[in-house]
Amino acid sequence: MQFDHFDARGYPTVDVRTGYGEWVATYERTVEDTMDIALLERLAEPAWADATHAVDLGCGTGRTGAWLRGKGVPAIDGVDLTPEMLAAARGRGAHDRLVEADVTATGLPASRYDLLVASLIDEHLPDLRPLYREAWRIAAPKAVLALVAFHPQFIMVAGMPTHYTNAAGEPIAIATHVHLVSDHVTAALAAGWRLAELREGVVDDAWLAVKPKWARFRHHPVSAAYVWRKET
Repeated sequence: MQFDHFDARGYPTVDVRTGYGEWVATYERTVEDTMDIALLERLAEPAWADATHAVDLGCGTGRTGAWLRGKGVPAIDGVDLTPEMLAAARGRGAHDRLVEADVTATGLPASRYDLLVASLIDEHLPDLRPLYREAWRIAAPKAVLALVAFHPQFIMVAGMPTHYTNAAGEPIAIATHVHLVSDHVTAALAAGWRLAELREGVVDDAWLAVKPKWARFRHHPVSAAYVWRKET
């Protein structure tokens, strides 16, 4: 679904590689753990420490990779489209291997990973089907895919794209797409995945402690975490 229908900001928009390449300097100070890490912490389905080889799709600066290490995951590869983000992740040292590639065409070996994680990347994809197909291709039998997404309702109500402030102090949007919950389910099921768990995060007291200006969005869903299983 086109984000233009909901855009309430009208920021200049750049592509993903350009945007994250510029955002990297301040990314860690603007993306809050309440958006994604807090939801991952609430999941019951993945036994994180039982994983043998994980892949962090859209690994960015390595935030999620570092969290996975803290959960006892012994081996983690990372994939990201943006060289500047990969450089930051490399400096963090949470990944065993980092690959510059699109998450829909990683070039990674088939059937390799028993744990796959993708956090806050789906809104940058015009079509979810290639992501779920590629994840299925590189997933080992019985693998788990945990995906955290920007909630479509929040994008629609707030009219706010993924954005950052550039070096000149100007707000810049990164190309954003709206994917309904049913879009995820349809794309994942078509690729072969089975839904094992779904949790939604809302704007609550924890959120308002870090973003008090969001008080008008209290109780609105802001993110969602899907857990998918590869049964074969």
